[in-house]
Amino acid sequence: MGEVSERVGRRFAMLGALVASMAVAGGAFGAHALRDIVAPERLATFETGARYALTHGIALFALGALLLARPDLTEQLRSVGWLWLAGVALFSGSLWALALLDFLVLGAVTPFGGIGMIAGWLWLAWRLRRAA
Repeated sequence: MGEVSERVGRRFAMLGALVASMAVAGGAFGAHALRDIVAPERLATFETGARYALTHGIALFALGALLLARPDLTEQLRSVGWLWLAGVALFSGSLWALALLDFLVLGAVTPFGGIGMIAGWLWLAWRLRRAA
């Protein structure tokens, strides 16, 4: 159990750092490269994707750190990380693609990503309350 818990904690911390770095790079790309290429509303859409990715990248890193410190919570909280990762992929990914490609059908995917993010936060709150 200890080795699995440590691996899960390290994995979420690493994925959080990768998501956060991707969000910062995406934000810089949007602010500099896209500023003169896409319409202001598309740029705002792109920036929203970057902001939510950064927030959840930091949250994933913190979750990984929590699981490393409290391996007993791994089984209860592992799904939080996967919900957040799916949320970032669907929410931020669809917003970035929408802003860059003008593929409007992707707008239908965005809410599912938001639901994944919200579900992750609610599951975290529920499991932490039960663990207390």
